[in-house]
Amino acid sequence: MAELIGPRLYSCCNCRNHVSLHDDIISKAFQGRNGRAFLFSHAMNIAIGPKEDRHLMTGLHTVADIFCADCNEVLGWKYERAYEATQKYKEGKFILEKSKIVKENW
Repeated sequence: MAELIGPRLYSCCNCRNHVSLHDDIISKAFQGRNGRAFLFSHAMNIAIGPKEDRHLMTGLHTVADIFCADCNEVLGWKYERAYEATQKYKEGKFILEKSKIVKENW
């Protein structure tokens, strides 16, 4: 007999606000400011800060920090623009730092 399992979600580590779905993970092989990070195709219940150019490990990108919409915890950033052709796939995607999110099953 199969068990019914709801969606696996990632939530803000501070207030448990839902910020993304497990199914939206593109890659777990990213580096954030504070260690490992995941690349997500979508994020929810977030606020997006101002755009700025940053030199990251993979070159120059225009990014905007993302914050939990409930508690304002910085969770990662959104890639707004990639300047190198090999990095264009990141545009419009979200980095959520592993240390800032928790996995929950519903």
